[in-house]
Amino acid sequence: MIDSMIHRKSHNASADVAMTRIDTRQHSSKLSKSIISLSALMLAMGSAATWASDNSVEPIESANTCYVEGVSDRLNCGFVTVPENPNKPDGKQIQVHYVVLPAVKNVNHEEALLAIAGGPGQSAIDNAAGFDSMLNKVRQQRDILLIDQRGTGRSNVLNCDAGPQSPLSFDDDNVDTLAEAQKCRDQFPDTDVTQYGSLNAVQDFEAVRAHLGYKKLHLYGISYGTRMAQLYMRLYPEHLATVTLDGIVPMQQSVLEIGSAIERGFDLLFKDCQETAACHAEFPELKAEFDQVVAKLSQGPVMEPVHDPVTGEKTLLTMTRAKFYGAIRMALYQTNVRALVPHAIHQAAKGNYQPLLGLFALTTDGAGMAMGMHASVVCGEDIHRITPAMREQAKTSYVGKTMLESLEASCSVWKVPPVDANFSEPIKSDIPTLLLSGEIDPATPPSWGELAMEKLTNAKHFVAPYATHGVAYQSCANNLVAELVRTGSVKDLDGECLQKDVRRSFYLNASSVEPLATEDATHSSKDKPKDKPSTGAKE
Repeated sequence: MIDSMIHRKSHNASADVAMTRIDTRQHSSKLSKSIISLSALMLAMGSAATWASDNSVEPIESANTCYVEGVSDRLNCGFVTVPENPNKPDGKQIQVHYVVLPAVKNVNHEEALLAIAGGPGQSAIDNAAGFDSMLNKVRQQRDILLIDQRGTGRSNVLNCDAGPQSPLSFDDDNVDTLAEAQKCRDQFPDTDVTQYGSLNAVQDFEAVRAHLGYKKLHLYGISYGTRMAQLYMRLYPEHLATVTLDGIVPMQQSVLEIGSAIERGFDLLFKDCQETAACHAEFPELKAEFDQVVAKLSQGPVMEPVHDPVTGEKTLLTMTRAKFYGAIRMALYQTNVRALVPHAIHQAAKGNYQPLLGLFALTTDGAGMAMGMHASVVCGEDIHRITPAMREQAKTSYVGKTMLESLEASCSVWKVPPVDANFSEPIKSDIPTLLLSGEIDPATPPSWGELAMEKLTNAKHFVAPYATHGVAYQSCANNLVAELVRTGSVKDLDGECLQKDVRRSFYLNASSVEPLATEDATHSSKDKPKDKPSTGAKE
């Protein structure tokens, strides 16, 4: 995420020119529709604060400068060329692209902060605006370096064309996942998909650091990006000054454990609504209504005409159980979207799916992920870690069961050999490390942060009680990151500010957090105290 105008090295002009205008709509996640619905929507662990992926990079007169969507400054851009297979240095070469957001006051040009995107499969460059906003205090004195990890964004992206069918009308509960995975794999006949895992990607990151001349990096990793950051700590500790892990995936944990984390996120939503007076009064049977919708969709999809939530045009909706779960799950990533979920569930129970479509619209690009790369990572690093106990637990949950079945089918096609057993060992390090967890995170619960702390001897773990996924995007934690970078120490970091309630009040109807002034509501209000819906706090 950081590149320095000072430490830019002149290199092959064709490398710089490669930062031509790229419309990232062609890079949006389009794995086979079945894998999008059952894997991306159930497993994806990218930052919800950075879903937007309709960005582009535009060159200006100088070949190694560019602009990105949402950032007004002229940035530095380029790529390094690396072998697709590091063991075959003379074989196929790929380009790993980077963009640098130069420091406002470049007083420490030998250091930069590398921001690592989530997924697996998100483009860091497409999310430049989000990183720039969140890391604005860091950028005052440090460059911010963004690298499109191999297989994502502009770095030999592994996307799958799902065809022209609308995601609204597609029946994702009834597909041949194995056949769809094979169609996806066939789109990369000249690509060795076994080479797009995390270990090779860390080598690429180190090649970019050396190319740009930075002596030290500060790391910020979010979600799957925390795995990448931990591997960097293991492999190249001498080049790291500090590390921040936000929404933590510990090395000991297979990302397939996210099935239980998703169920926890649902349960916390129902509990939160029940304990918030206004929400409970409006939706007293929310969990039962959720189960009612699931039971109905388990019998088969519901088909009805609706207005497309993006275009507003009339279209046919095929509402499936997978879409319902996926829309709710992804909505739990952000507090402002989470506030809409009870109303959407309540309306769906009444047969009105239009409110749910606004949530579903957040999932139609697969969370901005390159699903081919996603499969390469998970199939090589995670699926072999499934234990019999995990398999039994997955059978008790629709989320876990469908996720496991989908990924096993995909991995049988991808045929990525498993990483060595030592890959999953905890990171042992004395690098100053800040760990951030959101208590109501639907993907990476606080217990995962505690697991990552096992052998970190110079670390602090803060749990933000009202935050979801990506604590630094929705709280004062971005200031803690800046302080860590400035001081190089976790000793004086104080997480007290994280106690501020950053949740949004639950919407009680389509447009308001206030109860509607109906005759019944007015009458019943005489028998109970008024709520304070603007605070969002539990009563």
